[in-house]
Amino acid sequence: MTATEGTSKAPARILMLVDNGVTGDSRVQKTARSAADAGWDVTLLGRTGNGQQQWQLGGATVQLVPMPSPLRHRRHELRRRWLIAPLAYPRTGIAARRQQEVRAWQADLRVDRALAATEGRSPLALQWLRVQTLAARVTRKWISFRHWQLTFGQQRRKRLTTPSDRLFTWLQLRLRGDRAWRKLEPQLWDFELAYAKTVDELEPDIIYANDFRMLGVGARAKIRAAAAGREIKLIWDVHEYLPGLKPRADNARWMISHRAHEREYAKWADAVITVSGRLAEMLQRDHNFAERPSVVLNAPNSDDAMGGQHADALDVRSQCGLDADVPLVVYSGAAAAHRGLGVMMEALPRLPDVHVAFVVNAPTGPYLTGLVARARELGVADRVHVLPYVAPAEVVSFLSTATLGVIPIHHWLNHEIALVTKFFEYSHARLPIVVSDVETMAAVVQETGQGEVFPAEDVDGYVAAVEAVLSDPDRYRKAYDSMDLKTWTWEEQAKVLNNVYRRLISQDRHPVASASD
Repeated sequence: MTATEGTSKAPARILMLVDNGVTGDSRVQKTARSAADAGWDVTLLGRTGNGQQQWQLGGATVQLVPMPSPLRHRRHELRRRWLIAPLAYPRTGIAARRQQEVRAWQADLRVDRALAATEGRSPLALQWLRVQTLAARVTRKWISFRHWQLTFGQQRRKRLTTPSDRLFTWLQLRLRGDRAWRKLEPQLWDFELAYAKTVDELEPDIIYANDFRMLGVGARAKIRAAAAGREIKLIWDVHEYLPGLKPRADNARWMISHRAHEREYAKWADAVITVSGRLAEMLQRDHNFAERPSVVLNAPNSDDAMGGQHADALDVRSQCGLDADVPLVVYSGAAAAHRGLGVMMEALPRLPDVHVAFVVNAPTGPYLTGLVARARELGVADRVHVLPYVAPAEVVSFLSTATLGVIPIHHWLNHEIALVTKFFEYSHARLPIVVSDVETMAAVVQETGQGEVFPAEDVDGYVAAVEAVLSDPDRYRKAYDSMDLKTWTWEEQAKVLNNVYRRLISQDRHPVASASD
C-alpha cells in the first residue's frame, strides 16, 4: 500500500441525472454501473410519474423522484379566448359533458318516437315530440359550434406563431437574452423543482448531467453548493446536438428556449462528454470550450457483445418462428416516422422471400399499428413480425440470428454526425448492415465493407441494397474478421469516463480500485 492509499478518504460521490425513468436508457445504465464497478459511490437519479422508487443497478443506486409538470400548460391554455373565440366553452370538461347530454336526449327521443308509432298517441303529443326533436337537433348544433370555438381557440395559439406570440418572444429575447427561457419555456422549472431537493441532500462531489435538460439542474446545484462552501464538479454528457433535434413540442418557442437554457448553463461544465468527434467539434465551436469534449461511444458491454448465445437464450429468428434458411431483415430501436421504417414496408412486396422483424419500444403504439395496417394492404402481413425490446444485455445475442440489420433513418443532423447504438449492436451481432446515406454511418460501412448504403427514403435503392447483401451475406460478415470490435465495447469507453472522474477529483478521493489505472 502506498502512502497516498493509506490516507485516502471515502471515494467521491457521483450523482448522475437523467430526465427519464432510467429503465429504457442503456447509456445511462452503463455509465452508472461502470462507475460503480470502478469503485466510485454512484447514485443515478431519474424521474417518475408515481411515488419515489429505488433499486440497485450493480453497485449503483437508482432513485426516481416524482415529477408533476403543472408548468407544461401555458397560461393562455387555461383561460378563455374572449377575442378569437368568445362563445367557446371553458376548459373544464363541460364541452364533452354537454355533447354527451344532448346525445342522450336524442337517444331518448328516438325511443319515444318508436313508442308513439305503436301506441297511437294523440296529434298534440306527436306534435310535442316533433318540437322536442327539433329542439334537440338545434341544441346539438349549438353545442357543436361552441365546442368548435374551443378547439379553434386552442389550435390558434398551439404553435405560438400569432403576431402577439411572436412579439412576446422577441421582447423576452431582447430584454432577457439567454435567461428568456424562464418565460418562454417555464416547464424547465418542473425539472428543477422535482430534482433539486434530492440533489442537495445527497451532497455529491461530481454531478453527471445527461443531456440538455439536466444541464441546468446540475449547474444550479453547483452554484448552490458553492454558496454553501462545497465544491461540485459538473460533467455534461451531450447525447444529441440540440439544434439538430426535432422539437419535442410543436411550438415555435421550444427550440429557442432550450438553446437559450443550454447556452446559459454550458459554461458551468467542468468537463463535457459526447457521442462523436464531429459533435465534439460542434459543441466546442458553439460554446467556446477551452478543451474539446471527450468522446464516449454508446457501445455494448463486452460480455454482452462477445459472450455468444446461451443455449436457453431467446433470439429473433425463433421468436418469429422461422427456419435458418429464411431471409430475415431486422430493425431494432425506437419506432417513429423519421426512423424510416416505412421504406422497409413498402419494399417488402418486391422482396418476396424476405421476412421483416421490428424489435421496437412500442409494439402496439400508433406508428407500428399503422405500419401493420399498411402491411395488410400490401398483402405482406404474414411476413411482418413485431416484437418488444429485450433487456440491454440480451440485444446482441437476440439479434445475431437475423440475416441482416437495417438502419433506414432520414436526414436529420443528429443522424448524420454519430454512430447510433443499433450500429454497434448489429456490428457485434456480426450482421451485414443496410444503412441510409447518413454521413457518418454510411462512411464507416463503405470503409469497412460490412454492408450496403442506400439513399434515405428511396424504396428502389433500399431493395437494391438488401438484394446485394442477400446475394452473398457471408462476404459482408467476413468484413468483421479484420475489424477490432473490442474498441466498440463499453469497457473501452468507460476508461475515458474514469479518467475524466479522476482528473476532476483530488487523488485522496479516488477509489482504490482505480488507483492503478
